[in-house]
Amino acid sequence: MRAIRITEFGGPEVLTLVDDEPDPTPGPGRVVMEIDAAGINYADTHQAEDTYLTPSSLPMIPGAEAVGRLPDGRRVVALLGGGGYAERAAVAPPVAFEVPDGVSDGAALALILQGTTAWHLLHTSARMTPGESVLVLAAAGGVGSLAIQLARRLGAGRIIAAASTPEKRDLALELGADVAIDSRAENLKTAVEEANGGKVDVVLEMAGGATTDQSIAALAPFGRCVVYGMASREAPSLIDPRRLLSRSQGVIGFWLAHAMRDPARHLAAPMRELMELTVSGDLTPVVGGTYPLSEAAQAHRDLGERRTVGKLVLDPQA
Repeated sequence: MRAIRITEFGGPEVLTLVDDEPDPTPGPGRVVMEIDAAGINYADTHQAEDTYLTPSSLPMIPGAEAVGRLPDGRRVVALLGGGGYAERAAVAPPVAFEVPDGVSDGAALALILQGTTAWHLLHTSARMTPGESVLVLAAAGGVGSLAIQLARRLGAGRIIAAASTPEKRDLALELGADVAIDSRAENLKTAVEEANGGKVDVVLEMAGGATTDQSIAALAPFGRCVVYGMASREAPSLIDPRRLLSRSQGVIGFWLAHAMRDPARHLAAPMRELMELTVSGDLTPVVGGTYPLSEAAQAHRDLGERRTVGKLVLDPQA
């Protein structure tokens, strides 16, 4: 079958299209999905570099999500342990969710990983309550674009979106943010406080480095900064617990892999809600572009260079 194979760690250049990859052999309790479209995530770029939270092993087919058909004909979107950048992949039924007719392939891919992440960031980790202010970093990205809409539905008092270009900031405003600021501002803390009229209650952060430092500095008493990525590959400053104590603040990490360990408890309800909201038109997943499988490397370049918005999709037939 056609697939993207990685045989050495590195940047986008290590993503190689092959047409002789063996078909997946499903283990116990798994089935083979015929893939119609696969999703692209920042985590894929980390895995290609071997800089992810868990070590990668070679050779590897990247890809943590796909939408397609199971042997019984059902159209599903599924989380994968890898292998999504291909024509077929082995799937565990507990992490495969049926896709309603009113939800496109791109929208389904936006919801399965990034949508459930946005849901858990607000509900599980930040425990956001109505009236609280929320700062969303990378606001035009896959998670950020959905988090803005979900925060609005949860009754956020004020939503501050941070993004790197005027076009991305305009998109964030269209999705429901109250104000949009430049994420590359020289002093992000000051920009956030000016936009909010004071410090913020909740921060959703995935950039790392100085952005995390500035985001924490902008937290109000009882504020929570939820960290779910480190796109810059730069670690933030070490956090002194005494500082958190003196300000009654929290810094919380989130990794969807822990929700995947118990999908019936942590994924089924969020997915059902997200699908229903999408069908009703109350949630708009942003699909930023579809790339042929042969251009997976270019998709990774575009993602790393912040040229994209929303969900990026791979077409395995192209």
